[in-house]
Amino acid sequence: MTKLAIFDYGAGNLHSLAKAVAAPGFDVAIVTDPGVAADREMYDAFILPGVGAFATAAEKLEPARASIRGAIDNGLPVLGICLGMQLLLDSSAEGTGRGLGVIPGVVRRIRAARVPQIGWNTIEPADDAESDATLDVAYYANSFVCEPTDERCVVAWSSYGHDRFPAVLRAGPTANVVGVQFHPEKSSSNGVRYLRALLARMVQSAEVRR
Repeated sequence: MTKLAIFDYGAGNLHSLAKAVAAPGFDVAIVTDPGVAADREMYDAFILPGVGAFATAAEKLEPARASIRGAIDNGLPVLGICLGMQLLLDSSAEGTGRGLGVIPGVVRRIRAARVPQIGWNTIEPADDAESDATLDVAYYANSFVCEPTDERCVVAWSSYGHDRFPAVLRAGPTANVVGVQFHPEKSSSNGVRYLRALLARMVQSAEVRR
């Protein structure tokens, strides 16, 4: 049984994500202590969900920041969704606090006349991305986007207005840390299948390297 921990920042309804992740072979828990959620002896993967504000979420993560980074260095699979993806970077223009710094870079406001972006958008794989890296379309609800220092970590792109930004990031070619700017749990049955398959691949890859 694969055990997944969804970290609860204290904002938003996480049950839709938990329901989307739930599948045969997956045991899902919503955890309020980030240090516990990132304990590889207890859980096989750590999910940072896409709810809340950067400053509040960063504050919740800060007491366990060092232990989370240590768990990631030791191979813990981490999936960040929307805000969760942004927390993988260093800092955000949305608010104060430090991200995990797993992917060097900053988070900035979308450069578009209408913000937030809410609704469906197309996704374009990067030139060297694996074929099953992402969806063709997905559901977005965001005002901020990631700007990594090194674009080689970008697996796929999306555009909104005149702005182009990462849809999927991976922390290095072999790292089990992935961020998605969209909400796969809200992207119909295709998004749910993608989410479950991505987590399964990440956990399997981590077990091979363990």
